[in-house]
Amino acid sequence: MKRYIAFLRGVNINGRNKVPMAELKKEVERLGHKEVRTYLNSGNVIFSSDENDRKSVSRQIVTMIKNQFSLDIPVFVIAKEELEGILRNAPDWWGNKDKEIYDNLIFIMSPTTFTDVFNEIGEPKEELEKIMDYKEAIFWSFSRKNYQKTNWWSKTASASISNQLTIRTANTVRKVVGM
Repeated sequence: MKRYIAFLRGVNINGRNKVPMAELKKEVERLGHKEVRTYLNSGNVIFSSDENDRKSVSRQIVTMIKNQFSLDIPVFVIAKEELEGILRNAPDWWGNKDKEIYDNLIFIMSPTTFTDVFNEIGEPKEELEKIMDYKEAIFWSFSRKNYQKTNWWSKTASASISNQLTIRTANTVRKVVGM
């Protein structure tokens, strides 16, 4: 069995796109996946599956969410070992526990690419934020006190490409990898 992590985009935010995690866990189990766990209320699901095609797993979960919760939610699924590989390639400046810096990992959903994201959002503001792409992810760090002045803060949520991205903090990503 392969261990997977699914990141649902935009659930349980400000009362919108409500997906109770206990119900989500049961529905993922009904799909035939094992050892299902959720983390936080933001749509992080960790599970094992006999399925070897993560895109197929993603489609299963998207369809289940439409059927069970009446929501059209993008889902990014990644094998645990792939995510571990991404984390091993993190830049030195990312996730180093500096309390003044906020570290995120942006996951890019296929067929969107880093080039698409960069062309839409643009250059990060050098003195306030840093980015580095690796495979299907973008390491992104920014100043906590000046986040509203960054280029990427508002654009990752409002750009036309935003529905092809899902973002997690460094702490959340590390936690789910360990589950």
